[in-house]
Amino acid sequence: MAKKNVIIIGAAGRDFHNFNTFYRNKKDYNVVAFTATQIPDIEGRKYPAELAGKLYPKGIPIYAEDDLPKLIPELDVDDCVFSYSDVSYQHVLSVGAIVGAAGASFVLLGPKHTQIKSKKPVISVGATRTGCGKSQTSRRIIEILMAKGLKVVAIRHPMPYGDIATQKVQRFAKISDLKKHKCTIEEMEEYEPHVVRGNVIYAGVDYEAIVRAAEKDPDGCDVILWDGGNNDFPFYKSDLHLTVVDPHRPGHELTYYPGEITLRISDVAVINKMDSADAAGIQTVRENIAAVNPNAVVVDATSTLVMDDPSVVRGKQVLAVEDGPTLTHGEMKIGAGVVAAQKFGAAGIVDPRPYIAGRLKETFEIYPEIGAVLPAMGYGKQQLKDLETTINNTDCDAVVIGTPIDLGRIIKIKKPHTRVYYNLQEIGSPNLEELLDDFGKKHKLF
Repeated sequence: MAKKNVIIIGAAGRDFHNFNTFYRNKKDYNVVAFTATQIPDIEGRKYPAELAGKLYPKGIPIYAEDDLPKLIPELDVDDCVFSYSDVSYQHVLSVGAIVGAAGASFVLLGPKHTQIKSKKPVISVGATRTGCGKSQTSRRIIEILMAKGLKVVAIRHPMPYGDIATQKVQRFAKISDLKKHKCTIEEMEEYEPHVVRGNVIYAGVDYEAIVRAAEKDPDGCDVILWDGGNNDFPFYKSDLHLTVVDPHRPGHELTYYPGEITLRISDVAVINKMDSADAAGIQTVRENIAAVNPNAVVVDATSTLVMDDPSVVRGKQVLAVEDGPTLTHGEMKIGAGVVAAQKFGAAGIVDPRPYIAGRLKETFEIYPEIGAVLPAMGYGKQQLKDLETTINNTDCDAVVIGTPIDLGRIIKIKKPHTRVYYNLQEIGSPNLEELLDDFGKKHKLF
């Protein structure tokens, strides 16, 4: 039978994983290209030969997703494999229509063909959308397990925005490792909160190699914690899977891909942000959890906010700098910065749009619904410089930083500024400590 020519449609994450786990060593398939979206400047590069394997001695080219209609006939493509996350069902099938109109078949790979089995117990944390609170849930789980004397190694969903070949396996154990691996803001936001709490986190491109390294981590490993990205389902077979849902976006848990899959396969559903969501939104997500996964344990939780120095914002006109992906493809209108500024008495929130510099203008053009907050975009040096310029140009009294990292460490902010931290706090029972006690006993960890 003739080989099938394949394009993998992605965003520098799930696409590479799908290739590595399903296509890399299969002679019946010929992956002729990746296409990329969401990540600036990744098109025009290659998935390198040293990672692509012996069937691809020249590597695999990466094109912009906009090129799909012409690539499919030019490369005689049979299958196009949709491989990125946190997009509406309308978007998924719109891409499917483009693929079908060009003559190819549209493919979605599921957990059976892409998940890897670890030799250690695996707890995975996912969500129904970007910005639900996966990372704070992961941190809470790690804190509980570390307090019980366990060595927890986190593995983060991929973000290979730099030199893909050198990012095969990355280990972060101290702050200096962020610089060593030339991390973007988006990467720092995910890795730094783990490192400062004293646990090791891995990431990269080849998640088979990553989990084998994590299992043998020099600091020890009792449990693997999968800290998922966007609303993707885990790369590893999970012994306990938690999905975080957001009552600020009720209904999205059933209308975004692959968030509904993540919810349907979860053992535990965490309803976060109950302190700031309205009752109707909470009730909607509760009913939707019951409808698609009635056996899931439901944990009620709040996202508690702490500010370094509330006096910086009290009575002031404040610029709120928020987590970038939460505002862009996560579609949230506000983040922790705005909520905290209002809570601690800011006089108003300053609209940064008149002051936007450089390539940040592109972000607001692509995502015009962002509104009067500033996403901390930093995929490269130029975006980082543009972010710094925008903050310093904005006519405001103070800056509140609602990102998971200390922006003041990597850019020069010339205005008074303060950081916001947000942590998961369960309400009543069942809670995570009870569930982790059961998990530990089942796997003989205690």
